[in-house]
Amino acid sequence: MSQIIPLFPLKTVLFPRGFLPLRVFEPRYLDMISCCMKSGEGIGVVLIRDGQEVGPAASTYDIGTLTQISYWHKRPDGLLGVTLSGSQRFRILSHEVQTNQLVQAEVELLPPISSCSLHTQYQPMAVMLEKIITQLDPPFSTMDTCYDDGDWVSARLIELLPLPLESKQHLFLLDDVSLRLQELEKMLSEKGLW
Repeated sequence: MSQIIPLFPLKTVLFPRGFLPLRVFEPRYLDMISCCMKSGEGIGVVLIRDGQEVGPAASTYDIGTLTQISYWHKRPDGLLGVTLSGSQRFRILSHEVQTNQLVQAEVELLPPISSCSLHTQYQPMAVMLEKIITQLDPPFSTMDTCYDDGDWVSARLIELLPLPLESKQHLFLLDDVSLRLQELEKMLSEKGLW
């Protein structure tokens, strides 16, 4: 079953159960946030393939994450601060760019990825992630943690570490958590982080 949602094309990859704090200033996205807060509908976060976060609508990858607005506030700089929380991956079936350059897409939700316990081999990843999270502000420092969950640990590391965006998207597309952990371990080794 498909649904229509607005897209937020960004230079970031967000997994389900992740959080994404944003500063919103473009009129099209301020309108989108306002409408979604009133209606309760979700927002699709997708990685930009070509283009920029501001200006004309960017082209994106076809798989992204449906999010909900979990927190908002007016920042001291006058911009709107919003935190999006990821709920489920989706595939874009079709999209339409509106006159204000906001993209509306018809999407189908993808089945949730099965969780798996974090194998002993990957325990250092959980240790690394905990060290990172303790240095961050909310929402990261206040979120529920699952350091024994291979899906949760690998997803948070991919979101937070300075990996190339194409690599993050590649790992995001993997349905097999064991394979994602193996490939993440290889990337971390190649970058000297492991």
